[in-house]
Amino acid sequence: MRILLTTLHSKYIHASLALPCLATYCQDEFKDIMIREYSVNEPKELVLAQIIDCHADVICFSVYLWNRIMTLELVVCLKRINPDLKIVLGGPEISFENDDFFQRYPVDAVICGEGETPLRCLLSAWEKGENVEPKSGIRLPEQPEYNGLSLLESLDQIPSPFASGLVDVTRGLVYYESSRGCPYTCSFCMSALDERVRSFSMERIKSDLKILMDTQVAKIKFVDRTFNYNNQRSRDIFSFILQHNRSSHFHFEIGAHLLDAATLELLRQVPEGIFQFEIGVQSTLPETLLNVGRTASMERLAENVRFLQRHTKIHLHLDLIAGLPGEDFSQFLNSIDWVSALGAHHLQIEPVKLLPGAPLRLQAESWGIKYDPNPPYSILESKDLEFDDLERLRGIGRLLDLFVNSQRFTFLFEKLIEDFSWLSRLLEDLDIFWRKKSLYQQSRSLQDQYLAIDCYLRECFSGRKLLVYRELLGRDYAHHQRVVSGSAPDFFNTELSEKENAAVRARVKQELAEMDRRGKIQYFAAVFEYLQDYPERTILIFLYPEKNSTGLQIKELPL
Repeated sequence: MRILLTTLHSKYIHASLALPCLATYCQDEFKDIMIREYSVNEPKELVLAQIIDCHADVICFSVYLWNRIMTLELVVCLKRINPDLKIVLGGPEISFENDDFFQRYPVDAVICGEGETPLRCLLSAWEKGENVEPKSGIRLPEQPEYNGLSLLESLDQIPSPFASGLVDVTRGLVYYESSRGCPYTCSFCMSALDERVRSFSMERIKSDLKILMDTQVAKIKFVDRTFNYNNQRSRDIFSFILQHNRSSHFHFEIGAHLLDAATLELLRQVPEGIFQFEIGVQSTLPETLLNVGRTASMERLAENVRFLQRHTKIHLHLDLIAGLPGEDFSQFLNSIDWVSALGAHHLQIEPVKLLPGAPLRLQAESWGIKYDPNPPYSILESKDLEFDDLERLRGIGRLLDLFVNSQRFTFLFEKLIEDFSWLSRLLEDLDIFWRKKSLYQQSRSLQDQYLAIDCYLRECFSGRKLLVYRELLGRDYAHHQRVVSGSAPDFFNTELSEKENAAVRARVKQELAEMDRRGKIQYFAAVFEYLQDYPERTILIFLYPEKNSTGLQIKELPL
């Protein structure tokens, strides 16, 4: 029996962890197992042809929010081409279907929960020509009723997919799980269904990580829901990484309120560019946190985030969820300002998703929540937020990504936030302008973003304040775009005298003589009169060496 394990990623760079785990768990009994990974961005007909070309007897799809629609379309086509194919669906997106799912889609089995044990049982029965015995985590057309999630008691029963060489480590990003489950019961999260945390053994974790670090995988992303649920365990893993890492970057989802003093002290040692922490704040409103069953000390969270920001070199990514019950528009703006004040590097805003099986979806009617029944199941409105409010928050989240998280407008936005007093006030004002000018209608190049912000500045400000803002915008632009003399945007003052131009050329020549360089280096010079760090009229020269692997390299020189 020839078995194909497959999935559709949202981006090419992603590599599956689920499929290699399933393959290693089953491969001692089934020798003919293939793994094939595709992208939702590929033409459906091309993916279909490649799957058919595998000549599999059983095709198992891993289904997620981003690939559900295309996966089900492929299933229908595959069954029409070959009705004898056995098709299995698994993954979080498919585990909580209604009983009529098998009447709507030609699927032979659905796996609910962790797939290793139920998939092996299915394959074994089919290969022997036997009926599949009723088992937790398996749903069949003749047994469509939901009968619980399958959970593996000992994770070390799964042979290492990394040692087996089944994980594609060439794409630059590898997902890694050191545990399954979560000790918390946040109602918007699927992990609320599995409060028991099961960990791989420390020996197994260290063995897998050593393989990845020795391979020099660029980015290793832990998918543990709350990586630091046990401080001693997390310290052991952090210490092992610090001892053996060569060049990899690590991403962890942590509970900042759980960090103890010993862990914080250890994190002081982390070199720059090695760790990123994603911290789910979600809301700062006590009533809302209580409504979704989230128990965390916000005081402790804030204290620990400030410590990490001040005393470590860890990149901090904080999350807020819009639309949670009990939090209205103005209260959510207050949450933005509270989190922003912690000084993290990245703040992400997402509307809540009513995921199938998550407790909040079951409670939606009682909270007055209406949501899109199709992936990604985003909230549409609630008792606390009308649709227009949510649209404004989506816009604010988009503007936050473009102009704050991108760090391409740092000079200007530091000043704007200072003058507006609160980040939320600035974002709300920008959102009004963006909607007025219909700027959300299409994606914009980086240069167009600078020009759009300049339009906002010229329309909303005047006098000295406008002059200051436009100079800061120009400085940001010159640090992120190669400026060509003669075609610079008009927020630059390029009116230099002949004497000043001669001085610029001399300074550039001097600088180039001291640089270890290859090829031609371009430069651009402009006059600045209102910069805080250069209080008098100053000419800034921007040198642009060749691009390298980190992007555009720029050196700013005052004259």
